[in-house]
Amino acid sequence: MTDSTSWKNNALNQKFIASFSGGKDSVLALYKASQEGQAMGLIVMLEEEGQRSRSHGMPPEIIQAQADSIGLPVYTAAASWAEYERVFIGLLENAKNQGAEVLVTGDLDMPAHGCWHDQVAKKAGLKLGMPLWEMNHREAVDEFIHLGFSTMIVTVNLSLGMTEADLGRILTNDFVQELEARGIDPCGEGGEFHTTVLDGPLFQQPITVRKCPVIRDGDYAFLPLELA
Repeated sequence: MTDSTSWKNNALNQKFIASFSGGKDSVLALYKASQEGQAMGLIVMLEEEGQRSRSHGMPPEIIQAQADSIGLPVYTAAASWAEYERVFIGLLENAKNQGAEVLVTGDLDMPAHGCWHDQVAKKAGLKLGMPLWEMNHREAVDEFIHLGFSTMIVTVNLSLGMTEADLGRILTNDFVQELEARGIDPCGEGGEFHTTVLDGPLFQQPITVRKCPVIRDGDYAFLPLELA
């Protein structure tokens, strides 16, 4: 049976590997887990061609710049959706062989039973740590901003209340209030938006980026970034 009661603090006094999208939730989870345990590296899955991250569509050089600023190595691999789980478990096993004991993720709303991350962690012989699990969404965003992190909106779902004008905006207290007034989850947990973190207490130096032309694909609009 899954012991979900310890998911929030499983990184305590443990060496861990963090699933990393470069967005606010994964960065906040990494920060909170790092207060309790020892981070060994970041896991980043790429699309088949290896040109973009699977989760937030970031180029590897942005992810690498984040990792360098944070001071952690990146465990990365490209995979199709069909091969995703097998490749992901392979990365976890590699991290375990180097001493990792826990997989940390930034999920807030995972079910107590049937959690995919719990399943793959067990297959690799790791425990699961989710420091943000069951947090109130507004409280998670408020803590992220209060800690001094800076994150930019890079993907929006135009069918869920977001607009192209939201792309490139920094998540601030005022913007969070605006999103809520528009009926949008301030964490974007319904897939309304994704972000890329550019600075904060984990970072030794800020990530300086250049905004590229917006790309539209159906209900989605993307703001590609490149290192400045």
